[in-house]
Amino acid sequence: MPGRKPRRPENALQLLTRGYGWLPDRRRATGARTVGARLGGLPVTAIEGPDAARFLYDEDHVRRAHAIPEPVQGTLFGKGAVHTLDGEEHRVRKAMFVGLLMREDGIASLVEDATRAWDRAAGEWAGRRIVLFDEAARVIAGAVTRWAGIPVADDEVPGLARDLVAMVDGFATGGPRHFRARRARGRREAWLSQLVQDVRAGRPGVPAGSALAVVAQHRDADGERLDPRVAAVELLNIIRPTTAVAWFTAFSGHALIRWPHYRERLADAEPRFAEAWAHEVRRFYPFAPFIGGRAPREVEWDGVRIPKNSMVLLDLYGQNHDADLWGDPYVFRPERFLDREIGAFELVPQGAGDPRSNHRCPGEQLTVALLSALAVRLARLGFDVPDQDLTIALHRIPAKPASGVVLQVG
Repeated sequence: MPGRKPRRPENALQLLTRGYGWLPDRRRATGARTVGARLGGLPVTAIEGPDAARFLYDEDHVRRAHAIPEPVQGTLFGKGAVHTLDGEEHRVRKAMFVGLLMREDGIASLVEDATRAWDRAAGEWAGRRIVLFDEAARVIAGAVTRWAGIPVADDEVPGLARDLVAMVDGFATGGPRHFRARRARGRREAWLSQLVQDVRAGRPGVPAGSALAVVAQHRDADGERLDPRVAAVELLNIIRPTTAVAWFTAFSGHALIRWPHYRERLADAEPRFAEAWAHEVRRFYPFAPFIGGRAPREVEWDGVRIPKNSMVLLDLYGQNHDADLWGDPYVFRPERFLDREIGAFELVPQGAGDPRSNHRCPGEQLTVALLSALAVRLARLGFDVPDQDLTIALHRIPAKPASGVVLQVG
């Protein structure tokens, strides 16, 4: 038809084969910062940079409602989750998470619980060969679940950790990993949904102010309490992403193996360096590849017309490796964060902007504090490094060291 623009070819295969490199490679090939694509039949505009992040987080330009694909909702976030809301509904639900995850005393309490659990586990690791990723997941899953007021026995923690890890590990793929994630989510939503109903019926022993108590009694923008299944989804959206700090803990082990000269400095537990380490691990290593939403109307960015209802993606991995922002982005250098004020739209491993008012993860401060503390303990742990495959395949989302980082603990 004369004057009609040709449809862009589908890019799902390129995403599957290139993973985190897909959008950065596309920008390099075109010489443009903003690039077009097509995923799942929808036109996509992929953007990158602090100004692009501001654009994405403005609800006048991009919204999350109806934007998260069902496979991601059915594995990672859960259906009806805060991530799928906009406007007043999002602000009211998000306030619940902010109150639970951004209080300094709450963060300190969780870090204390997790480090105590790590110290107990480390005593059991002595003389053994461990997989750091698996052990960190168990330590964190047990600590955050109990911190949230959710009753869990010691012998239940390994299974819980496997399910929480599976939900993250299977969200961006098909096949066995994806179906493990769906089954894990179904099990844990049913468990927590029943627990929420028990709390509402007056179950004794639930700590006041705990995540379980708060989520069970939360009232949304319409004044109604959450459906028990949605309440279960939101409880998982506290304990699941916290358990995912196991990825960053394994990456910390990988970094200590590759750059052992940092080990003594990190073990000294100087707070500024431990925090800088956490920021650099989150910047340097791949975790979330991008985030996105839909344009509620036709908008324009960087001279590119973005059609109504099309997808807009912010390239998180590309921005965290942008030479204009970081100078030497493929060099692991925690010192870059010692004297740098981090802009709200610059470092984006867990999103950008103000977590109190937009879709940035409200648990980011908690992640940094927890990772800082566990990385220090890891640096102090006496271990040797057996032969293993430490490669990190960028086509795998989420990426992790192939071996999980095997350590022979002294």
